Amino acid sequence: MINTYSKFLIFIFLKSLFFVTIITTSLAFILNLLSELDFFKEINVDTYVPLLLSFLNSPTVVFEMFPFIFLISTQLFFVKLLENKELDIFKYSGLKNTNVLIILSTISFITAILITILFYNFSSSLKNIYLELKSNYANDEKYLAVITKNGLWIKDRVNNNILMINSSKIENNYLKDNFITEFDNDFNVIRNITSEKIDITKNEWVIYKAKIFKKNDYSTFEKILLRTNFNQKRIQTLFSNLSSLNFLELVELRENYKKSNYSVTEIDLHLLKLMSFPLYLLLITIFSSILMLNIKSVKSTTYKISLGLFFSVIIYYLNNFSQVLGSTEKIPLFFSVFVPLILLFAINSIMILKINEK
Repeated sequence: MINTYSKFLIFIFLKSLFFVTIITTSLAFILNLLSELDFFKEINVDTYVPLLLSFLNSPTVVFEMFPFIFLISTQLFFVKLLENKELDIFKYSGLKNTNVLIILSTISFITAILITILFYNFSSSLKNIYLELKSNYANDEKYLAVITKNGLWIKDRVNNNILMINSSKIENNYLKDNFITEFDNDFNVIRNITSEKIDITKNEWVIYKAKIFKKNDYSTFEKILLRTNFNQKRIQTLFSNLSSLNFLELVELRENYKKSNYSVTEIDLHLLKLMSFPLYLLLITIFSSILMLNIKSVKSTTYKISLGLFFSVIIYYLNNFSQVLGSTEKIPLFFSVFVPLILLFAINSIMILKINEK
């Protein structure tokens, strides 16, 4: 009997989750489309381009919205049970509210793990394609900075010349072990510059003990200046769009950053968020369930959902605020991710008291 009830409850929850996810995806697509249309309003492109970009970017938006999706899905799940008096029927049959909560929590956690592993990797692949396609229309496509296992690479364009810069690592406001190639517009080499240290405090870099190679000759200078579009602040805030990288790519990028003495704070934070995401969705599901059971006597469905959304927004922004503190290293990264979850767990533990009497 319990097994039959479990199948019924799982079906109702997954049906609600699917319905809310479809609605959210549609809204995300429309909002993305409006954003892309605004981006392309002065660029002549085929009609399919904004539509394609909106489609590619929507899964990433949906992934970020899953805490709200799980909360609303759980509320709709209980609305159906309450409207049909099925919770009372379960109680008469020996199925307590805690049993319903355990079944719901189990399927929620399993679904959350699958979403984090499968859906995230799917959305990150589409996001990567999205960024590659959109970069073709960006105004600053002539500037590029990436970090690989071979260090920092910068492509820059200054005074109609192209600079290709490679540095092995970053130390404070200095680039170390540098090799710079300057091309003209036809990619003919103008000169090569090598230097052990470059001061990048300002856009006008100070290159110390520079060796400048031109054709078959070279000259040595104690110090020269090089105008670029990059400085320390801009470089230190440069990092790949992490939502476009899957788990393996994030780990590889982290190793490359460490080799280049580049801050891995953003990557560590992103990885911790992903690892804790199933737990976050589980706690949101439990919170929504307990809330609905505690206010089930309220007749207005709109009021119930609005109340749940109100608390979920507070939880969402507290969670984001804590993570901002972590990303700026005001508090340890681990605490910035898990302290909000511990607080949510504590709130759930208090609210769950006497849940079977509801």
